[in-house]
Amino acid sequence: MFKDIVLAITPSEICQHAAEKAFEFAKRFDSKLTLVHVTGMEQGWGQMEYLDRSGETERIKDNICEFYQDKLDAAVQCDVNVLAGIPHNEILRVARKVNADLIVMGPHTREYVEKRSKMWGMAGSTLERVSQKATCPVMIVTREARSEQRFERIVAATDFSRQAECAVQYGGQLCRHYKADLNVFHVLGEEEGLTQTEIDEQAVQARQRMQTEFGPLLKGIENVKFESWEGKPAMEILKLARQSEADLIIMAHHSREKDPEKAFLGSVVAQVALNAVCPTMSINRHFDLRCGMMYDQTGAVVEKEAQREEEEAPA
Repeated sequence: MFKDIVLAITPSEICQHAAEKAFEFAKRFDSKLTLVHVTGMEQGWGQMEYLDRSGETERIKDNICEFYQDKLDAAVQCDVNVLAGIPHNEILRVARKVNADLIVMGPHTREYVEKRSKMWGMAGSTLERVSQKATCPVMIVTREARSEQRFERIVAATDFSRQAECAVQYGGQLCRHYKADLNVFHVLGEEEGLTQTEIDEQAVQARQRMQTEFGPLLKGIENVKFESWEGKPAMEILKLARQSEADLIIMAHHSREKDPEKAFLGSVVAQVALNAVCPTMSINRHFDLRCGMMYDQTGAVVEKEAQREEEEAPA
């Protein structure tokens, strides 16, 4: 499932949960794991060019190897990289170099516990930039996940955008691999003046639409549910994940915003990732173009992709 994994870390307990998940995946899938730590943020822009020459990067690498020694000793294929530069640029560069099919990240500041509601919501944060530009899924792990996790219950959120369709389709691929249950979920926007009957009717229509659009993409999955509730998206997704005891939440990074520079992670995905009791996986626009080809081999999907390309072609 995951053959080349990039883990963005710091040599501290802040990234412990993300590290445990990445090492677990590497062991389970016999994957090559690449650890990446980027220096330069605390030292300041003017000093970055001296980090390699001064030996600072080697000292940090030694600290990382010491901190993760037990996990590194047990890993079959593992490479540790300490680089000087702009964090998100270097993480993405390494991910492209190793052709990563998964990036795993956790919180990267000591103020995480006190400031988690604000930290990743900032435009330009490392996680926001990586999630925005990565050509593979980005898994965000902020809390301890179940050991030897097999992803038995997955929630895939959708707003019916193309990117969200990709997130649902990728969730289906994971469900097939893990023989997991899938809950496809759409949150109705809050509208003033609607009666409960009208809200219920919209929920029924949303469920019918999900069954029509996603049913052919999810063939082979034994247990699939389609649910739709009214409310604030992040809050309702978190509520459903708790109630269903989900092991993973999958979401599109910026689904409807056409300008990626305006589509910050500090919205629904960040709110969910920062507060979820399970890992959250972000899928972005750079990855969705490969979904049909990579993750479903049914004729229905191929025909749908071909039809979409024909519809989008200029007249």
